[in-house]
Amino acid sequence: MGFENSKLETRNSKLSLVVPSHSRPDLLRLCLASVVRYAPAGTPVIVVDDGSRDAVISRAAEEFAGVTVIRRRRPGGFCVAANAGIAAATAPVVELLNDDAEVTAGWADAALRWFADPRVGAVAPLVLRNDPARLARGLPPLIDAAGDEYDPGGFASKRGSGVVWARPERERGEALPSLTLGARPEVGSPGPVWGVSACAGFYRRDALLNAGGFPPHFRAYFEDVDLSFRLRRLGYEVVYDPAAVVWHRVSGSYGKKPSRRTLEQQSCNEERVFWRNVRGRDRLRYLPRHAAVLAGKAVRRWQEGQLLPWLLGRLRAVAG
Repeated sequence: MGFENSKLETRNSKLSLVVPSHSRPDLLRLCLASVVRYAPAGTPVIVVDDGSRDAVISRAAEEFAGVTVIRRRRPGGFCVAANAGIAAATAPVVELLNDDAEVTAGWADAALRWFADPRVGAVAPLVLRNDPARLARGLPPLIDAAGDEYDPGGFASKRGSGVVWARPERERGEALPSLTLGARPEVGSPGPVWGVSACAGFYRRDALLNAGGFPPHFRAYFEDVDLSFRLRRLGYEVVYDPAAVVWHRVSGSYGKKPSRRTLEQQSCNEERVFWRNVRGRDRLRYLPRHAAVLAGKAVRRWQEGQLLPWLLGRLRAVAG
């Protein structure tokens, strides 16, 4: 994996937390403070410093006792950093956690109980938007993601994104519902979903390794969608549980307005996902829909003044 300065995990735990980070030590400190407060006792925490300037990420992580730091000499992107953390983890379940995310009380226990079912390869938590301005006004939070969805025409979406979250009443000690394959529960109910966002996704480590981990050439963006495809092809199910709550500072990693380079990378990876995973007869079946999706996206990007980086990304994907 090409990493250094790592300390081997020795603690016995059901869960390892992996936090890739590159340039935001302020957000990382908030993330780790929540982890230290709420993680189950003995949970190993691995921060992967993805080539930060002057090792500012490593220094921030080392402020927290018991955190293992993996320092990469050069930035490789989220996928490379995540794979390095997964390789160093030893617990049977790994949660990938963005450095701009913060966990809450009981979030891990709610997710971990699903892994008693060997069919479950990943669990999606309820990810809420950490919007200080909205919360200061006393407004309920908006959902960032309640799992992922994928349209075979070639686009992914966050399930429930933008929906106002009103926590439903739930009986204490209520048993898990049976896992009915193909069910489409509302965002307030646990159950199967198409995919999980790597922003805060829980994964069975063996399933991750069998699926080949995150694709390094993606660097970042849509890598979790690609991985969800591969987990599903291996026969694993993905489950969502709203009792596992994580707060996410949306766009904290690249700002409110992504750069042209970021837009190009997002466009490239979204197109890669389609050609890598929609195969055989399904590809022939959905090509007209994919063409319509591309046309619609092109019009939207033109209206937003972002057509050129969007086109360059698509061409990069097709060129290989």
